[in-house]
This record gives sequence, C-alpha cells and structure tokens, in this order.
Amino acid sequence: MSTSVAPAPLLEPLELARARRAPWRALLRTARPTQWTKNLLLFGGIVFAAKLGDPARWVDALAIFFAFCAASSASYLVNDALDVERDRLHPVKRHRPVAAGEVSVRTAFGCAAVLAVAALAVAATTTLLALGLAAGFLLLQGAYTLRLKHVVLLDVLAIAALFVARAAAGALAVEVRLSPWLILCTGLLALFLALAKRRGELAAGGEARPVLGDDGYSLALLDQLISIIAAATIGAYGLYTFSAQQPVMMVTIPFVVYGLFRYLYLVHRRDLGEEPERVLLTDRPILLTVALWAATGAIVVAFA
Repeated sequence: MSTSVAPAPLLEPLELARARRAPWRALLRTARPTQWTKNLLLFGGIVFAAKLGDPARWVDALAIFFAFCAASSASYLVNDALDVERDRLHPVKRHRPVAAGEVSVRTAFGCAAVLAVAALAVAATTTLLALGLAAGFLLLQGAYTLRLKHVVLLDVLAIAALFVARAAAGALAVEVRLSPWLILCTGLLALFLALAKRRGELAAGGEARPVLGDDGYSLALLDQLISIIAAATIGAYGLYTFSAQQPVMMVTIPFVVYGLFRYLYLVHRRDLGEEPERVLLTDRPILLTVALWAATGAIVVAFA
C-alpha cells in the first residue's frame, strides 16, 4: 500500500530570496548603506572653504565621513533590534532582516557596538571637536530611537539636529571656519524634509508611528509647519547670499527655490514624501537642480 507524501509548500519569491541571501548580506542591508548619502553633507566644510586642493584636509574629511557612516549604521541596527516586534506587524518593515529573522537581535546589538566604537576611534584621528560631535551624534541617535521619535515636534527637531551635527563635524574635522549660515540652512532644510516625511507617512496610513496617532500630527498641522519652514529656508539662504563675501552667490537662489517647490509637488501630488532619500536620489529634476546648484556654487567660490 503506497503512502502519498504531501508536496513541500512553495516559497514565495521574497521568502526564497531571503533563504538564498548570505548572512553578511542581510547584516549589510540592516546597516542601510543607502542612507550614507546623508553623510555627504560632511564634505560641505572642505568644499565651501575652497580647500579642495589640500590633501591633508581630504584625509580628515574622508575619515569623519566614514566615522559618521559607521555611527549611522550602528543606530539603524539598534533601531531595528528594539522595534523588531512592531516591525513584524508593519506591511513593509516586516521584511527588514531583523524582523524577518535573518539577523538576530543579539547580532544586531553586537555589530552596533562594534560600529559605534569604530566611529569614535576614526573620528578621534581628526580633531577633538569632531570627536565630541561624533559622540553627541551617537547619543542623540540613541535618545531619538528610545524616546524622542515618539514625541511630537521633538522628533523632527532631533532629526534636524542630527544633520546639523553632520555639517558642523565636517567643518571642524578639517579645521575650517564653521559658518553659522551653514548650520542655519542645514537645520532648516533638514526640518523641512523631516516634516514632509511625517506628512507622507500620515498620508499613507500612519500606523507605524505613535506620533501620527490621534494626539499627534495632523495633515493640516504638517502642511502649516512645512510652509513656514520652506519660507524660512528660502529666506535664510537668501540672507546668506547677500551677506557672503561673494554676493554673486545670489545666482544660486533660483536652484534652491525650485528644489523646494519640486519636492513639495512630489509630496502633495505624487505622495512621495515618506522616503525623502529615495526621492532625492531618483527624481531627475531634483538631481539636475542639485548638480547645477553645486557646480554654480563651486565656480563662484573658486573664482569670485
């Protein structure tokens, strides 16, 4: 008498891809190297101080860049380890390696500790002030992960402060003058993107964040805040160009205005505010605008 054996269930394409993925690939995905583009801000100091031809400063600039990349990845690993249960209930975040079981919570915490120590060690090769900012960056990231991301208004202010830390560390690491305009414009632009991200998350449902609940943000509030910060960003950049040693920098104002307008269009008409890093890397008009702004600014700084 023959015994029938039930066929093994077929894996879904996503599950099959996970099964074939090497452990180091899953860990690298958890570290989110695509987010390292945020740390390109660290090169702002050496670029706008017109020190591009100084090899010693480039060594320090690259060192602080890699230090902040390691610090950023450490924070992502901790975030995914702490939010593993909540992420498993989210339709998209449940596919993250920690939530999917590809990377254990213990491994995530262990790798985060190694990366944090490496970040501080590399930052220490530059200046003490840059090292202090790297340590502050890690502490603020930890506070954001543990508490601040659940507090209305403080969450987006913390995000803006993290970008300010990047901009300041990039200048201090290469020992160039820390421009208050760089700090102000960086903080306002980061706040604009953070608010637009919250709007995108809320428009998509908002189940993933407590700050998007009944007692948190509303679309009307976010739209008002975004309008205020967008106007403040344009105003601050305009004042910078008027007060700069190269007033011809005013020719870059249209690029800033168009970039903000284009991003608002994508947020409101295309519902793309939830992932600002993807928008900034894939939208051709924004990429072209950033390239033209950077090229024009570099020419002005070098030859004006």
